[in-house]
Amino acid sequence: MLDRLRLAFARLFALVEILTRLGFVRSTDVSILRREMDAIRSRQDVEPQFIAQFESDRKSQAYQAVYESRTPLVTVCVATYNGGPMLVERCLPSIMEQDYENLEILVVGDCCTDNTEELVRNLGDDRIKFTNLPQRGSYPDDPLSRWMVAGTAPMNFALERARGSFITHLDHDDAYTRDRISSLLRFIQNERADLVWHPFLSAKTYGLWKYIKAESFEFGLVTTSSIFYHRWLRQIPWDIESYKYQEPGDWNRLRKMRYIGAKLSRHPGCFLRHY
Repeated sequence: MLDRLRLAFARLFALVEILTRLGFVRSTDVSILRREMDAIRSRQDVEPQFIAQFESDRKSQAYQAVYESRTPLVTVCVATYNGGPMLVERCLPSIMEQDYENLEILVVGDCCTDNTEELVRNLGDDRIKFTNLPQRGSYPDDPLSRWMVAGTAPMNFALERARGSFITHLDHDDAYTRDRISSLLRFIQNERADLVWHPFLSAKTYGLWKYIKAESFEFGLVTTSSIFYHRWLRQIPWDIESYKYQEPGDWNRLRKMRYIGAKLSRHPGCFLRHY
C-alpha cells in the first residue's frame, strides 16, 4: 500500500512539473502543492508517538542543556565513496581549519576500494575517525533513483555513532568557510532552535557560482551540507527507499523534521561552497 502511494505521489508531481514548464501552473502554486504533499507523505512516514516523544523530550533539562554549554562537542559527518583526493584536499581541510576546535569528524566510506583510508590517516588529525563499510548500501540500479539515495548507508552509520551535542554534515567534495561551525553554534544556541540552515554557493559551469539565498526551508533551497542541528534529530535517519517518492534522501529527512514541529531558523551567512 505504501509503495503504491509513493508511486502515485511521484507520478502526480512529475505531471505538475511538466505543466509548470509548459506554463499551465505557476511556480508559487507548485510550492504550495509541494508543501501539502510533503505533509501528506510525512503523515504516512512519521508515527504520532514519535512526535509526542519529541515534544516531551524537548522540554527536558537534558535537551535544553546543550544551549547553555560554552564549548559543546560538534560532530561533523562525512560520507564518501572513492573520493579520496577531493576528500583530503578540499573537504576535510575545510573542517580541520575551523576556528571552533571541539569537533568529532566521522568519515565513513561506502565500501571504498581506493586509498581513501590511507589518505585520511596521513592527515594526522586525531579528531578524525574513519570507518570503511565492508559492503556498499543496497541502492537501486536506475541512475536517477540511485543518485537520490546514494550515501544512505554511511550517513546512517555515522549518525548512530555521533557523540556531539550538535550535528552537521559535509559532502566529500564540498567545503566550509572557516567560521561556519562557530557562527552556527552561537546562532542555534541564541535562537534555541532545533535546526538552523543557511545560504550557500552552488557550482555552475565555467567556474561560475550561483548564490542560493535559501530564504525559506523548502525543497531545492536546503542541502545536507547547509544544516546544523540538535543531536535529538539524529533519530530521523536517511530512508534508503525515498527514491520511491522520486525524492532525494536529504529532503525526505528534512521535511520530516519540519513535520514534527522542530524550530527551524535561518542564518543569513553564506558558509558553504557546494560543488
